[in-house]
Amino acid sequence: MISVFYKDGLGPIVKKLDELGVKIYSTGGTQKFIEDQGISVVPVEELTSYPSILGGRVKTLHPKVFGGILTRRDNESDKKEINEFEIPELDLVIVDLYPFEETVKSGANEQDIIEKIDIGGISLIRAAAKNFNDVTIVSSVSQYDSLLNKLNEGNGSISLEDRKDFAKDSFQVSSNYDTHIFNYFDNNEQSAFKQSITEKQSLRYGENPHQKGTFYGELNQFFDKLHGKELSYNNLLDVDAAVNLILEFQDADPTFAILKHNNACGIASRKTISEAYTDALAGDPVSAFGGVLISNKEIDSETAAKIHELFCEVVIAPSYSSDALETLKGKKNRIILIQKEFNLPKTQFRTILNGVLVQDKDGITDRKENFELVTTKAPSETEKIDLEFASKICKNTKSNTIVLSKGGQLLASGTGQTSRVDALNQAIHKAKSFGFDLNGAVMASDAFFPFPDCVEIAGNEGIKTVVQPGGSIKDKLSIDYCNENNISMVFTGTRHFKH
Repeated sequence: MISVFYKDGLGPIVKKLDELGVKIYSTGGTQKFIEDQGISVVPVEELTSYPSILGGRVKTLHPKVFGGILTRRDNESDKKEINEFEIPELDLVIVDLYPFEETVKSGANEQDIIEKIDIGGISLIRAAAKNFNDVTIVSSVSQYDSLLNKLNEGNGSISLEDRKDFAKDSFQVSSNYDTHIFNYFDNNEQSAFKQSITEKQSLRYGENPHQKGTFYGELNQFFDKLHGKELSYNNLLDVDAAVNLILEFQDADPTFAILKHNNACGIASRKTISEAYTDALAGDPVSAFGGVLISNKEIDSETAAKIHELFCEVVIAPSYSSDALETLKGKKNRIILIQKEFNLPKTQFRTILNGVLVQDKDGITDRKENFELVTTKAPSETEKIDLEFASKICKNTKSNTIVLSKGGQLLASGTGQTSRVDALNQAIHKAKSFGFDLNGAVMASDAFFPFPDCVEIAGNEGIKTVVQPGGSIKDKLSIDYCNENNISMVFTGTRHFKH
């Protein structure tokens, strides 16, 4: 039985089946395709004595079709019944499904989408896969080459082991199909957690060498890989963090970021991408070793020559000059990616305990136009730009975090600390260790200050303007300290925890 939506690659299979003397049953467009190959085919209507009805909604749903698929060849009762009702045994089923997912993505109207919910095809797949002991089920064009090879190797015979593998793949096809249908009807209400990603990439290992790792997804939707070894589990985590960070600066001046363990250790916005790289590296030249580098503009030859002096795992940019690419390819394992234009998923999930946490992606970027001034002193326009810059970094840094910046450059950040004071002290120590002057710098916090200790410590270091979400019942303590010590502070109204 052959009934497919896509005919690509089907020709060699039907020719081989004809060569083997196999009787072929088919429907509609597939029947015509086979006949156009000059191959004899029996219309399914001759088998069922029923025409295709309801505009093609019912074609194969008939006992003479499903009986021929589900009959157990070693069961005497089954043999007796199919003989009684003149049901032919069907040994091979080739069927695919209406393109439901593609139709949804196309923006089609609901009526067109509903018509692409396959009924007969999904039933044929499940029936044939259930009876893999006797029947081979091929449910995707991606399996055509494998089927043809096995038909050639076995002179038309398919082993039980291979039939079971085909059945496994077919249940994956049907499960994936039903998941997309459910999620369409669920309309982001999250009444149940269902995800299905069919593309996979085996990784060398997981977070550590003793852990198995796999990536499910299509990286080529987001990147063109130009050079280097395969991305590792940890590379992918850093690449994800890098992409999310640089998207905050998509329309900004040339901006370059360097990340390590999912956090920015350097980032700067400048007039040229070469200057941005130099100042990003200055933020923490030690941590940059082995990091992931990302740019919001094309990487030119001057920038590439500087990058080439640093050992780094991954370089990402929207494009590269030919000379820059030649330079960067000088290290055989260095991974070079072109970042395409794309939209990241709006929903995030992660496993915990025996379940899954699901949340909306943090899609809010703090803008200086929306800052709420809460102190007597207001930040200057230049300071507002720095506050926005620091707040973008803060949003994309592990909590608790404090970010110190000045002039479009990350001076230092305290990352992943158990207290906000510790995060601030870490940032101050780090900035000073690399020779930065904190006078005139700005401070950003991912969450509110329950006490005035952080603004006091910052003020003592010469930091005179602060951005934070606000929202503590003790906000007034920090506001009063700022007013008493000539420090400006603005609230964003949005917390940006990241764990």
